[in-house]
Amino acid sequence: MEKAGLKPGDVTVVNLQHADGRTALERGDVDAWSGLDPIMAQTQLDQGSKLIFRNIDFNSYGILNATERFIEKQPELAQAVVNAYERARKWIQDNPDQAVALYAREAKISPEVAKLVLTERTRLDIDPVPGAAQKAVFESILPVLVADANVKSEASAREAIDSLFEPRFATARSAS
Repeated sequence: MEKAGLKPGDVTVVNLQHADGRTALERGDVDAWSGLDPIMAQTQLDQGSKLIFRNIDFNSYGILNATERFIEKQPELAQAVVNAYERARKWIQDNPDQAVALYAREAKISPEVAKLVLTERTRLDIDPVPGAAQKAVFESILPVLVADANVKSEASAREAIDSLFEPRFATARSAS
């Protein structure tokens, strides 16, 4: 909104689940909607909805999340998940047409939507070890989280960001 010269009072934010946001947009109940793919790609391709703003700097790079307790109690399982994720990432890079077909079939979306999501909107050519790039994403959205009172305080949010990343599993990943 800031880049468009809008102030918070210029809009009314309605928090909706992604599928509900899509429906609200398509029915004209809201003027704009911020959502996730493949739902955004579906409404764009199927209903002619227009993508009016995309900030690639807000891309979280498909971060895998786990509790500290899980990591402490099941490090082998955490490693197995990271290894599988890395094998899938590499397979998609090496087999984009097969990946699109598989994604379309399993997600029950059209091949056109799957292709848009996988080939134009998904970044697979990044370093899979979480660190500075992912931290920068969180730091760039921090002012929005603070302004909307989605975090207790900026200081506590910064402290959380500093403790979020555990690179050891991605560093030890296996591509086999």
